[in-house]
Amino acid sequence: MHIYGISDLHLPGGEDKPMDIFGPDWSNHIDRIATAWKATVTPADLVLSPGDLSWAMKLDAAGPDLDFLGTLPGTTLLVKGNHDLWWKSITRLRNRLPDNVFALQNDFFPLPGRLAICGSRGWKCPTAADFTAEDEKIYLRELERLQLSLKSAKDSNYMPYIVMLHYPPTDESRIPSGFTEIMEAAGVEYCVYGHLHGQSHRQALTGVHRGISYHLVACDAIGFKPSYITSLG
Repeated sequence: MHIYGISDLHLPGGEDKPMDIFGPDWSNHIDRIATAWKATVTPADLVLSPGDLSWAMKLDAAGPDLDFLGTLPGTTLLVKGNHDLWWKSITRLRNRLPDNVFALQNDFFPLPGRLAICGSRGWKCPTAADFTAEDEKIYLRELERLQLSLKSAKDSNYMPYIVMLHYPPTDESRIPSGFTEIMEAAGVEYCVYGHLHGQSHRQALTGVHRGISYHLVACDAIGFKPSYITSLG
């Protein structure tokens, strides 16, 4: 099994949201993602997609975007992004997902060897210049959700191996945060995240830091092609 990452697909969700308004790199991005995905991923592989899947406002409108994932090879694993406003009830969502698509929320996804993928949406970090009192409430809540996800794995005798976050685990200064501290304490080996676009790619935390391999997988940062993370088996 090869494990890949690609996030921030920003599928239309029934909305008129042409992504090339953000620059020519986004032109025809859905077809380019599908072509690269089919050329890269096999049915035995796993693709991590941490957030901002669809512009839809409601689950029914996101249905065609979820079905699109279902047509692609491999198993796809989702966490919620800040634009995924259609993601309300996890029960309703899981009942709507294609057979090869799974959604994480306060729990974990099992891998061979009793390894686990955990995750949460994440949030901006306290060291960000525009961090507010409201941000602090959400930040603390997301730390708790990550802890719940890690605990669910450990309670089932699985070792947390990969964490998926939508937001980066640090701000552009790369100062450690509650997210990095929690992952380090849990023995996580990989962190896969998205959210950053354009010039923000340059400030991304990537590579190995304090024992964790960090991967930015926002689709425009990786050429709209699933990015290799690691392999098992």
